[in-house]
Parts: sequence; structure tokens; C-alpha cells
Amino acid sequence: MEGSQVWELFDAQPDPPGPVALITGAAALVLVISGSPWRLARNLVTIVHEGGHALVALLAGRRLHGIRLHSDTSGVTVSRGKPTGPGMVLTSLAGYPAPALLGLGFAALVAANRISVLLTVAAVLLLGVLVMIRNVYGAFTVVLTAIALGCVAFLAPPGVQAVVVYFITWFLLFGGVRPVFELQAKRRRGAARDSDADQLGRLTGVPALLWVGIMLLVALGSVFVGGSWLIEPALS
Repeated sequence: MEGSQVWELFDAQPDPPGPVALITGAAALVLVISGSPWRLARNLVTIVHEGGHALVALLAGRRLHGIRLHSDTSGVTVSRGKPTGPGMVLTSLAGYPAPALLGLGFAALVAANRISVLLTVAAVLLLGVLVMIRNVYGAFTVVLTAIALGCVAFLAPPGVQAVVVYFITWFLLFGGVRPVFELQAKRRRGAARDSDADQLGRLTGVPALLWVGIMLLVALGSVFVGGSWLIEPALS
């Protein structure tokens, strides 16, 4: 690819046809509320969840030891530092809101018609996560996702790029909501005693259920704001 073609990736693209936003949104919602397809697609949500923990841990001055992603779509991020205090609280809080907040950021780029930029940034972020991965399954998952996004960014025509970006953005927005409900369902069964919310409860003295509510509020707020940005061209 020539230099001029590379710079063209950062140009604004025209709005896609109005139905694209609505159709991809409906498809993403169906995927998120599905059974087996959701369990497969949830790997992307887990990557972002653990990436959120890792990024905030680094920003909080903690020493990041690595990320592990598992085939059951669970994951764990290990960092070292002070076991209490704001840094640990923020690190524990960062996971569940991360997919919805990333979706909100993507929606802002989509609203600015920076579709190719979004795909390139997403691939770079995935490669950044790859550096932190400490198991084979996790590395395979991240590399495969990064390659797929990179191919779309550099090889796909604008129309295909638009469909992919809208779908991914909707998926992150909706996909940030379901895990919060799943978390609370596990807590109700007593199967998540060491969840992020319960860790936050022990760290702050604030009930874990309130932390679940905060996570849900962030996720739903991101869907509302990001979704309005995505569908605005279709309504105008």
C-alpha cells in the first residue's frame, strides 16, 4: 500500500445508507440475547473486559503481570501493587464497564465518519492486549481478532467497512449490558463470591449490589448515548 493510500485511511467517510445502522443494531442485539452464538462472541467482550482492568491498573501505577483468557469466555488480569486504595478500586471497577465505554468511543468515531480510523485503532489496541497475554488460547483469540479487523481496515471496500464497524460498535454497546445481569445472577446463586463487585464491596465497604447497579447504569447509559449517535443518520 502506497503512502497516499495509507493516509486515505484517516479521511472521513460518507454516511452509509440509513438502514445499515438499524439492521446492524438489530443483528447485534439478536446475537447478544442468543444462546450458543453469544457464548462464542462473548470472547470479544472478555478481551475488552480484561483489557480494561489492565489499562487502568497501569494508569494507577500498578505492575501488570499479565492477562489470561479461557475457552469458557472467562478471564483474569493479574497486577501487583497496594492491595487497597483508589488504584485497586479503579482497577477492580474497570472491567465490566469497559466494553460499553469502548462501544461509546467507537460510536463517537462512527458519528465523525472515521470508520477506517476506528478499525485501525481497534487492531492496534488488540495487539497491545496481546503483549499482556500469558496463555496460548488467549494469544490465539487476540491474534485472530486483530487479523480480521486489520483485513477489513486495509482490504475491504468502504461499504463493507461500514457494516462491520456498525455491527462491532452495537455489539460492544449491547454486549456490555448482558454480562452485568449474568454477574448478578451468579451472585444470587452464591457462585461469584470473588467477583469484581464483591471485591469492590470489600475494598470500599459499599454493598456489592450497589456496585452492580453502577456498572449497569454505565452500560445502559452508553447504549442510550452511543445508540443515539449511531441511528442519527438513519433518522435525519
